[in-house]
Amino acid sequence: MRILILGADGYLGWPLSMYCSQQGHEVIAVDNYLRRSMCRDLNCEPLAPNPNLMQRTRLWQEISGKQIQTYIGDVTDYHFLKGIFEKHQPDGVVHLAEQPSAPYSMIDRDRAAGTVVNNLISTLNVVYAVRETNPDCQIVKIGTMGEYGTPDIDIEEGWLDIEHKGRKDRFLFPRQASSLYHTTKIQDTDLLWFYVRIWGLRVTDLMQGPVYGIATEQTALNEGLLPNFNYDEIFGTVLNRFVVQAIVDYPLTVYGKGSQIRGYLNLLDSLQCIYLSLVKPAAAGELRIFNQIVETFSVNDLALKVSEVGKSLGYQVNINFMPNPRVEKEEHYYNPACTGLLDLGLQPHYLTTEILVNMFKLVEKYQGNINREAIFRGVGWK
Repeated sequence: MRILILGADGYLGWPLSMYCSQQGHEVIAVDNYLRRSMCRDLNCEPLAPNPNLMQRTRLWQEISGKQIQTYIGDVTDYHFLKGIFEKHQPDGVVHLAEQPSAPYSMIDRDRAAGTVVNNLISTLNVVYAVRETNPDCQIVKIGTMGEYGTPDIDIEEGWLDIEHKGRKDRFLFPRQASSLYHTTKIQDTDLLWFYVRIWGLRVTDLMQGPVYGIATEQTALNEGLLPNFNYDEIFGTVLNRFVVQAIVDYPLTVYGKGSQIRGYLNLLDSLQCIYLSLVKPAAAGELRIFNQIVETFSVNDLALKVSEVGKSLGYQVNINFMPNPRVEKEEHYYNPACTGLLDLGLQPHYLTTEILVNMFKLVEKYQGNINREAIFRGVGWK
């Protein structure tokens, strides 16, 4: 396959580029370094120094013998994006080129506006580029489990069958996001569903939970290939943050009661899920939705696991139950379905002590780079 990866310099995008290349596919990687720029501006750069995308692809070619074609440019620039589609005629496009942070979207009005423009225009441009150059190209879009919120019913995989006054129909599962970032993801799904209906596009929308981890089979070849591992409040996911906090004796930042439950998955499984969605595509005229998670935990569950592993490695790990800066339910029902990707062939990696120990050991190599000031700065929803 020819696979176009938008946002290829990111936490998911770079390891996915190598993963698809390793499987023998032709990979075209695109990024505009937006996340790098935002991290630099907010003084919350990743743990390990990362070569830029051009340098990464050269290093990958030296190690693997496989070439990844690379473009630096903005997906919100339609003429730039359409030109890449016209030149390469991809069989599948993975859209990761969005502002990925809920806290970032809540900092102020300008960052809120930037989130809306970047996320919605990029999705619109992908839709039009596919339709105008290769309508059979599947769009694989990374959504978020945060679109659903925490309803008091089971969360189905994207769709809900409703019976009302003796009649039945099938609708997108109701969405109720808890941040502006998650709201733009809802709007992405609505955009995609609209264009699937009118143009018969093929789309897989992956409702992804928070991803944790840093190493993959490919990064083991050379640590210069590591992804952008953020540990700060803005861009770091909760388990990644907790491991770093434990290592530098920073009390684990548990918001509120810590009873908030979410679905999580290993970086290795995120790559599997996206890849399986590419090679086993949706049908024309189908918006296929999968809940991309492996297991659920409360924040307290994760804090306890990190505390236990950290103490076994000689760290003094404390937990700080702090006022919740977010507006969210802390006590709630949470039971999402997540069988679709297993049916496609996902072989999940569950969160074990061994996985956490390996995370600790890799982070330890770079602990001199940890910026304590970036760990928490108190971005509040109100």
